[in-house]
Amino acid sequence: MAAARSSQGTTGVGGVEGSSRGGGSGRFRGSVRRVGRALHLPLTGPARGIRKATHAQGAGESGLGKLIELHGVNGAGDMMITVALASTVFFSVPTDEARGRVALYLAITMAPFTLLAPVIGPLLDRVPHGRRAAMAMAMLARALLALVLSSAVVAGNLQLYPAALGVLVASKAYGVVRSAVVPRLLPPGFSLVKANSRVTLGGLLATGVAAPVGAGLQAIGPRWPLYGAFVLFVAGTVLSFTLPPKVDSARGEDRALLAADPEHLHGPHLKPVKRPGLRTVGPAVTHALGANCALRCLSGFLIFFLAFLLREHPMTGQSAAVSLGMVAVAAGAGNAAGTAVGAWLRSRAPEIIIVTVVALVLGAAVVAAVFFGAVLVACLAAFAGFAQALAKLSLDALIQRDVPEQVRTSAFARSETLLQMSWVFGGAVGIAMPLNGALGLSVGAAIVAAGWLTTVRGLLASARHGGAHRTRVA
Repeated sequence: MAAARSSQGTTGVGGVEGSSRGGGSGRFRGSVRRVGRALHLPLTGPARGIRKATHAQGAGESGLGKLIELHGVNGAGDMMITVALASTVFFSVPTDEARGRVALYLAITMAPFTLLAPVIGPLLDRVPHGRRAAMAMAMLARALLALVLSSAVVAGNLQLYPAALGVLVASKAYGVVRSAVVPRLLPPGFSLVKANSRVTLGGLLATGVAAPVGAGLQAIGPRWPLYGAFVLFVAGTVLSFTLPPKVDSARGEDRALLAADPEHLHGPHLKPVKRPGLRTVGPAVTHALGANCALRCLSGFLIFFLAFLLREHPMTGQSAAVSLGMVAVAAGAGNAAGTAVGAWLRSRAPEIIIVTVVALVLGAAVVAAVFFGAVLVACLAAFAGFAQALAKLSLDALIQRDVPEQVRTSAFARSETLLQMSWVFGGAVGIAMPLNGALGLSVGAAIVAAGWLTTVRGLLASARHGGAHRTRVA
């Protein structure tokens, strides 16, 4: 009995001690888990929030959410490269020399691009079943070119210009494929305009986050923003292949032309039909493209004219960099607002939206030219960003509404080419202008007026009488 009691007592003590040791070990492990969660929360919390926002309303199930995230990575990477090149080409030299450098940059990169851009659409049309691979290759090409640029920005050699051209071409190739992919990832109840707005807004938000990060990396060294771009584009390469396989479907697609192709094709019943072009699908698309070209020309003009103007004559009490930053923030905020409003106005006539926003920018440009001042310049930048975003969404909606699906991919490529050429032309005018604020903004107002007056009648007529030619885009 004594031995039993002794054994029980010993066991009891051992059990208590074991329980005590086990409890201490459990509390320690719990503490480690809590510390781990606290350390991971700054990363996992925003990641979960981003995933929840991008995958809302069925976008996760359809695959649109993954495209939104991919476009955000694309926008952030492009911003990193922009920060690095702007600091090298623009801020590092005196104003007169900067004019020459920027003009040379436009001539060497944009002029060849205007010749290469029309090739992008037909080239991509030849690989319609490899859109994920095409986007991945565009991302990977920019990742490698970012490494080339990281050496060129330090050495200051001519590698900078062909590498920048390659980045531009790859970026546009991605954009064209992305526009073609969106209709295949629509969640139930989504319109194309709403889907385009959500993808574009995701890119804008990512760009806004990347801008200060890129500036911080630039403070460390001129190569660091390009290293950041390399990492982002590598991530984009991987994300491209996570899109659903259905984006590679391109049943019945063909090549779009600016005018009807004289060659005859054979339809499904062996009847000869003409290949449709942008001019054969009704006046709305061509008039909308003309109005968008005017806004894009104004954008290029304001970017370069205000960059040099505010560098020499910054806003009162501010440095040149801060003045440019304020105008850039105003333009970015306007662009984001236009993209958000685009989703809200998805059921309205795109023609009326374009006419309205171009008239709004024309009024803002006239007021800013007559009463030139820092506040009005920032307001003009905001209005221009708002109008450009909303008019571009409306143009996309018209292309998706009026252009047959078999040529829609190439139609986006053609329209993007004309818009890019308009931006280059506006930028060239901005570089050549004397640094007189009122005169410069008067020229900007004249650009918008020309685009508005030549398209307003056609767009209004299309809005009144185009109902019979429309097909509903769900």
